[in-house]
Amino acid sequence: QVQLVESGGGLVQAGGSLRLSCAASGRTFSSVVMGWFRQAPGKEREFVACISWVGGSLYSADSVKGRFTVSRDNAKNTLYLQMSSLKPEDTGVYYCAATRRTVLATTVGQYDYWGQGTQVTVSS
Repeated sequence: QVQLVESGGGLVQAGGSLRLSCAASGRTFSSVVMGWFRQAPGKEREFVACISWVGGSLYSADSVKGRFTVSRDNAKNTLYLQMSSLKPEDTGVYYCAATRRTVLATTVGQYDYWGQGTQVTVSS
């Protein structure tokens, strides 16, 4: 089993930056993809970005390209999401997720493990 715990959420002004972390513990896999999703009140959970744990290949949603950067520290078993130029529409609960899939995944159903989420609020 893989356990994921997000941290780093908070309140930030539009145009500001915030860095989220996701600490992974428990059993790990040689081939795994990890990703970030977010969910605003009354809306479906949506894909933000993902990265392959070993190779570092990454993909991000069009809505965050150029503003958000996903990365990972293999030695620390930690996933990061560096967010900049934040907009009010970026507000929501951000979730870290992991999958055994060996190719990049962009849908909720493709992931096996989820963190509890961390709240990000962007004020205007």
